[in-house]
Amino acid sequence: MSSSAPLTRDDFVRLDNEDGMGQFRARFDLPPNEIYLDGNSLGAMPAHVPARIDTVMRKEWAHGLIRSWNDADWYPAPQRTGGKIARLIGAQAHEVIVADSTSINLFKVLVAATRMQPSRKVILAERGNFPTDVYIADGVAELTGCELRCVEPDAVLDALDESVSILSLTHVNFKSGRRYDMAAITARAHEVGALVVWDLCHSAGAMPIELNGANADFAVGCGYKYLNGGPGAPAFVFVAERHIAQVRQPLTGWHGHAKPFDFSHDYAPHATIDRMLVGTAPQLGVLALEAALEVFEDVDMQALRTKSVALCDLFIQLCDQELQGLGIELRTPRDAEQRGSQVSLAHADAYPVMQALIARGIVGDFRAPDILRFGFTPLYTRYQDVWECVAALREILERKEWDRPEFLARKSVT
Repeated sequence: MSSSAPLTRDDFVRLDNEDGMGQFRARFDLPPNEIYLDGNSLGAMPAHVPARIDTVMRKEWAHGLIRSWNDADWYPAPQRTGGKIARLIGAQAHEVIVADSTSINLFKVLVAATRMQPSRKVILAERGNFPTDVYIADGVAELTGCELRCVEPDAVLDALDESVSILSLTHVNFKSGRRYDMAAITARAHEVGALVVWDLCHSAGAMPIELNGANADFAVGCGYKYLNGGPGAPAFVFVAERHIAQVRQPLTGWHGHAKPFDFSHDYAPHATIDRMLVGTAPQLGVLALEAALEVFEDVDMQALRTKSVALCDLFIQLCDQELQGLGIELRTPRDAEQRGSQVSLAHADAYPVMQALIARGIVGDFRAPDILRFGFTPLYTRYQDVWECVAALREILERKEWDRPEFLARKSVT
C-alpha cells in the first residue's frame, strides 16, 4: 500500500477481505461489538477450551478421580504442552517443559546458570525491563553473592565483558515493544563467556523465535498472553540440550526427582528437562493451556509475523495521519525489525484516555507513567480494528472525552 495516499476505511476493509489469516479468528470466543487489542496482556479464549475443561472436570476429575493421573494421561501434560510450545520458539520438544510461573522459572534458571559460572559474579540486566525480572535477578544476586548490574538497552553489548556470568534480557520490552536481536546478542555474550537467559513473555506466539538457531542457553515465558492459555496460565522454561545435564536448579521438589514415586529421602535430579519441575502441576491450568495451543497447529508462524508487521505498520501510519497535534507520541520503534507485535503511544493523560477508549468497546491497556499500549494478535485482530481504534482515539482526544470522573479514577489493574 502506498504511503503517500491517505489511508481510508475502504483500504482496511479490502485488507480484511484479502487476509489469508482471517480464518483463524473464528477459533476464538470473542465478545461481539468489541475490539480486543490487549492480547499482549491476556490472550483471548480459544472457543474449544471450555469443552475440554468441562470434560476434565465432569468426567476425568469427578468420575475418574485420582485414576485420571494415569487413565486420562494427566501426569505427562507438562511435557506434552512444553513440546507444543517448543515448535513455536525454535526448540526441541525435550528442551521445553511447562511449570510454575515465569517469575519462579526465572529464579530457577538464574540460580542454575550462576552455579554453572562460579568464578563470575555479575548478572547483567536492562533498565526498563518488566519489574519482576529485575526483582528476581536482584534476589538471586543477593542469594548467590553476585552483583546485579543494570544498563540502558543500547548499552547492553558494550557492558558485556569477562566479569559477566549471566545476561538476562526480555526479547520484547513490555512497555515500548522494542525487540532485541536475539542471535547477535547471544553470540556476543558467548564471545565473553557469559550465558544468556531470555524472557519470551511478549514474543512467544506472536512471531517466529529460533532459540536453537540463536544458540540460546535458557528461556522462560508465560502461557497467558499470545499463547492464550487463560489468566494466570502456567509458564514454560527452556534449557538448551547441551546444558540439561549440568543444570542444578534450587527448588528441588519431588517432581524434579529422577524417580519421584520411589519417595527417596535423598534428592537426585531427573536426567531430562523434568529436573526443572518442582511440585505437582496446576493441572486444570496446564490442560487448558495444552488445549489452547491447538489453535497453532496449522499456523505458519512466518505468515503470522507478516500480518503482525502489517497491522503495526498500518496503525503507526494511521496515527501519523489522524492524530497530529493531539498530544500523542510514538514510543515503539518504527522499524519492524526492532519491535514485537505491539505499538505503544505516549500521552500526558494516558490512563483516562485508555479508560475512555475501553468504554467505547476498544480494549487496550495503560502502563505507567504515560503509555497507551495496543497489542496486535494476528490470529484474531482484523485490519478494520486498526481503523476503528484510531478513529475512536481521535474523537476521544479532540472532544476531551477522557476528562470525566469515571475515567480519571484509577482501578486496581491498569
